[in-house]
Amino acid sequence: MTRQQPQPAQPSAPPATGLPGPGGRPMSATIEKARDVRGTLRRLLATLRPHRWALSGVFVLVTAGTLLELLAPFLMGQAIDRFIMAGDLAGLLRLSALMLGAYAGAWLTGMGQSVIMARVSQRAMRGLRRDLFAHLQTLSLSFFDRHPHGELMSRLTNDLDAISRVLAQSVTELFSGLLTLVGILLMMFAINFWLALGSMIVFPLMMWLVGFVGRRTRQGFRQYQMRIGQLNGKLEEMFGGQRVIMAFGRQASTLADFEAANEMVRQVGIRAQTYAMLVPPLMGILSNANIAVVAGLGGWMTLRGLATVGTIAAFYNYSRRFAAPLRQLGNLYNQLQSALAGAERVFELMDEQPELTDAPGAVALDDVAGEVVFDHVDFSYVPGVPVLKDVSLQARPGQTIALVGPTGAGKTTIINVLSRFYDVQGGAIYVDGHDIRQVQKDSLRRQLGIVLQDTFLFSESVKENIRYGRLEATDEEVIAAARLANADQFIRRLPQGYETELSERGSNLSQGQRQLLAIARAVLADPGILVLDEATSSVDSRTEKTIQEALLRLMKGRTSFVIAHRLSTIRHADNILVINDGRIIERGTHEELLARRGFYYHLYMSQFKGNTIMTQDYLEARAQRGDRQKFERAMAKVPDVEPEEYDRL
Repeated sequence: MTRQQPQPAQPSAPPATGLPGPGGRPMSATIEKARDVRGTLRRLLATLRPHRWALSGVFVLVTAGTLLELLAPFLMGQAIDRFIMAGDLAGLLRLSALMLGAYAGAWLTGMGQSVIMARVSQRAMRGLRRDLFAHLQTLSLSFFDRHPHGELMSRLTNDLDAISRVLAQSVTELFSGLLTLVGILLMMFAINFWLALGSMIVFPLMMWLVGFVGRRTRQGFRQYQMRIGQLNGKLEEMFGGQRVIMAFGRQASTLADFEAANEMVRQVGIRAQTYAMLVPPLMGILSNANIAVVAGLGGWMTLRGLATVGTIAAFYNYSRRFAAPLRQLGNLYNQLQSALAGAERVFELMDEQPELTDAPGAVALDDVAGEVVFDHVDFSYVPGVPVLKDVSLQARPGQTIALVGPTGAGKTTIINVLSRFYDVQGGAIYVDGHDIRQVQKDSLRRQLGIVLQDTFLFSESVKENIRYGRLEATDEEVIAAARLANADQFIRRLPQGYETELSERGSNLSQGQRQLLAIARAVLADPGILVLDEATSSVDSRTEKTIQEALLRLMKGRTSFVIAHRLSTIRHADNILVINDGRIIERGTHEELLARRGFYYHLYMSQFKGNTIMTQDYLEARAQRGDRQKFERAMAKVPDVEPEEYDRL
């Protein structure tokens, strides 16, 4: 079989710094302001660059529509002065038809620009969403350790939606509004300079208002979107832990936690929306004041003979239209602040650099023999808090290496650094003589097959979940892998067999069935090095036997690392490494370590005594010690220790 990248292991969570976020993950203790508005806006507009020809067409339509709208008030003034005052009905009808044509043309161009811009914005968002998701796939596991998953999802959904709304509507409206303002000013100054100058009295105040309120609006929307992200993280945690919440009757406290997070969203939402709603009414007041100025000054000029009635009518219409784009720009400014806040958060993710990259000239690791060497390895998730201390080990091709020790000793961390989910700070790790830091990390991980205690399955068919081990595998190869993993029989009993759709995380299967699918996935991947992380710790003894048979087939001929708390499952390992406090304190075979009567011996005996010696079955068996058959039947009820083990101990 060709080999494909297996499902990655879940790392031991490193100690978190800062305030705990949803799910116990660290999050920032402070809320940042937007730092680079111009840079963010420039990058946002750059997403439209591939669509520049379509945008050029949009701007042509916007320009044409704006000019047609600006033509209508001028024609109205001409109608009053040239035809109404002169009583020329035929001329008035011709001009009215021309005005109607101008309005119809403006409507048609508006429809065209809306359709084109909707397509452009959605294509741009599809590209940005794709680029962001692809970039997230390149980041190291340590990044996901530090960031709540719900908050990342919020950036991919809420923040991108805010950007999408602005691109779909606000870009053309912004251009149209600015063009309308400039056109109105030019027309007003062309018609009457002094009247136009008088109408500009309130304009500086409008510009100051937009800038003053806008700075606070942007900060408010940034805080709001950050709180929404944290609320999403809380929701994700609650939905994922619903079984635990119900089991412990914690619905009330969970609701209280949600209410606290929801209340924070409400508070920052009120602040953001309050600032956002200040601009439109204030703009309306100033616009009406501007109309009053035009009416008063225009009336005075008409009485003095400095302007005609048609001129005042045209100016009145232009003043009203001048207010409309100002209100529009006020609303757009608020939407733009929201989009900029979202865009800045999106671009922050895009600017994150992966901590683990391939070294220049890194070689591909193909068809490994399976020799693994740890050479005085030191590692810590957080500087100054060592997790692995001077770890050295050697696994020859085809050997089975067992890692045992108390919880938190560093067993899973050894697997994490072997998979190069994290880089070691001291020493080196070699696979077939290659320092893994000089190897292409994707090619390294393709050589690793990992079966976890908590198997992750996707909401797809059983067949596609197995095929995840090697995407190009045929249906026949998928079924063959399932048979080797002892999974074929239970799969065929499912409602649709291999086509049965799994629910989220495979919750419609038992723990043992999920483990068998994970083993089938690893069989299909055909890895050179196998990692088993507590693969049978959560199943009953009968299911464990089925899984163990599948694992033995999978391990045959492969270098295997087995993490186990049930020490009875690794007694046949070629080498057992006893890890405590980040160090390998003992190593040897099962028999050798028992003979030393050290840490492993006491660890093994504590399980042995706790699980079997005090059971009624064993006490009865001791009374029948001379009857080998009765003794074996009694011992068969206790899966952790074989009858021969009792004889020896």
